[in-house]
Order: sequence, then C-alpha cells, then structure tokens
Amino acid sequence: MAGAEPLRTSLTGLGWSLPLGLLALASLLAIGLALAMGSVGIGLDELWSVVRGGGDTLSRTLILELRLPRALSAFAVGGLLAVAGALMQVLLRNPLADPYVLGLSGGAAVGALAAMLAGLGGALMTGSAFAGAFLSTLLVFGLAHGTGSWTPSRLLLTGVVVAAGWGAVITLMLAVSPVERLPGMLYWLMGDLAHAGAPGAPLALLVVACLVALPLGRNLNVLARGPLQAAALGVAVRPLEWGIYLMASALTAMAVTTAGSIGFVGLVVPHMLRLVLGNDQRLILPACALAGGTLLVLADTLARTAIAPEQLPVGVITALLGVPTFLYLLYRSR
Repeated sequence: MAGAEPLRTSLTGLGWSLPLGLLALASLLAIGLALAMGSVGIGLDELWSVVRGGGDTLSRTLILELRLPRALSAFAVGGLLAVAGALMQVLLRNPLADPYVLGLSGGAAVGALAAMLAGLGGALMTGSAFAGAFLSTLLVFGLAHGTGSWTPSRLLLTGVVVAAGWGAVITLMLAVSPVERLPGMLYWLMGDLAHAGAPGAPLALLVVACLVALPLGRNLNVLARGPLQAAALGVAVRPLEWGIYLMASALTAMAVTTAGSIGFVGLVVPHMLRLVLGNDQRLILPACALAGGTLLVLADTLARTAIAPEQLPVGVITALLGVPTFLYLLYRSR
C-alpha cells in the first residue's frame, strides 16, 4: 500500500482533528442529502427554511417526521456496525473479522425473529436480540475455549460454525412461520430502515460505546500486537478480551434490532480507515463511528431513491458496494 502511505502520513501528521473533522463534515453532508432526496424532492432553500423552523407543512412533515429519524437511525446503525467490526478485528488480530462472521448477528437475528413470531415489539424485541447475541457470545467463547485456552484462529473458526448454525435456525423459523408474516421477516433480514423507529437508543449506545472504548485505546493498540506482549506490558488481557466481545455483542444486537441484517459495513469501513489513518485505535474507533454512519446514510438514500417510489433493502446496497470495495482493497494490499 505504498500509494496510501503519503496520505496516511500527512493526515496523522496534522493530528486527529483534520480526519475527524472531514468525516464529521461528510456525515453532515450525507444527512443533508438524505433529507433533500426522495420520491418528493426538496430544494436547498426549503430545507434550510425547515431547519430554521419555517417551511410549509408538507416539507416539515417529510423532513422532521419521516426522513430525519430514518437518516439518524441509519447513521447510528452504520456507526455501531463499524465500531463493532473494528473491535472484533483488534480482538482476533484479523482484518477479515466482523460481527457477522462470528455469529453475533445470527444470534441477535434469531432472538429478534422469535420476538416477531411471538407478536412482541419495542423493548421486548430489543431484549430478545440482546439475549440472542449474548447466547451466541457464550457459545462461541465456550466452544472455542474447550479444555484449554482459546486462540484467535479457534475463535474465528468456531464463530463461522456457530454463524452457520444460526443461519439454519433462521431458515427453520422462516419455514414454520405463518405465510402472512414471511414478507416482513424476509425484508427485515435483508436490512430495512423503513421501520427503524426512534433513533435515540442506537445513537445513545453509539456515543456511550465510543466514550467507553476511547480510554482503552492504548490497551487496544497493545492487544493488537498480541496477548503475550500485552500481558508483559501490564494489560489485563482476558478481562479486556471479554469486554471487547461483550461490547461488540451489544453494538451488534442494537444494530440488528434497529435495521435487520446489514453486512459489510463492519468489515470494509475499519479496514479502509486503517489503510489511510494507521492503526491507532484512539483515532480509528471514532473515525469508524463517523465513516460507518456516513456510508449507511448514503446507502439508505440510494435504496430509497433508486427505484422510487419503491424501496430497496439497504442490505442489498451495502453488499453491492462492499463486495467490490473489499476485493479492491485486497488487491491493493496483496
């Protein structure tokens, strides 16, 4: 990645304010674009008027009650997935790791679908998703540990197997579900922000996760070099690893509950940012929150407008964007 090295050096040489400021500006522009675009277009003058408290009734309804909550939910979900992916990649010291590969999203999806089949919603559905993700965490860690100590490779392989098992359970649940509920469940599994609801909870969790993870940045940097070196430098390795996995589980469960299964955000965004900004987790984690949120806001805007007034699942858009991007990154880093 010789081409990325000068850019990385220049950005880190100017400190953290420039890359984070640029990402924050990109986030605001993406949210503004999401507010203006849709089956009914809104001009910049009208958008600014609504932001200032004016505008006509239709524009205020479209922006404040429909598009703004959805855009903020998309930003929160993208940030949650990207931060969870960055944490998992530090834990496993593997750039291909993400919550979906390790079965966290599968467990959360099973919990959420079970709640949907039982007619539950709101906090109960969120709790079911958290319970599924936590159960998946216990399964992966317990099976990978066995009678000895787990290693990143064993944890990764166990996560892949557990994820396959959750996929089989999801297929079974779909097979026995009432016919009238299948379309909604299938669309939700592909990633759907149309019924995301209020963005307060996922946004609050994203902020809390960043505030909790940032003080651990130095320890995460040491852990990325290996558990033996981290232990030699005084890092409590096992509690830190469990904390990372539990935090990633919580972030993934909230993202899955809010928007369903959306792939590649937690895989591509941290990998791409490390190529440009380096490996300092004190910078990577907030950058992931901003870049992941921006990516999903733009993907959701495209999903809403590509075949308007019909809508595409946002998970389809992220896959179409993520697959070629990740293949290109692999090609550049060969």
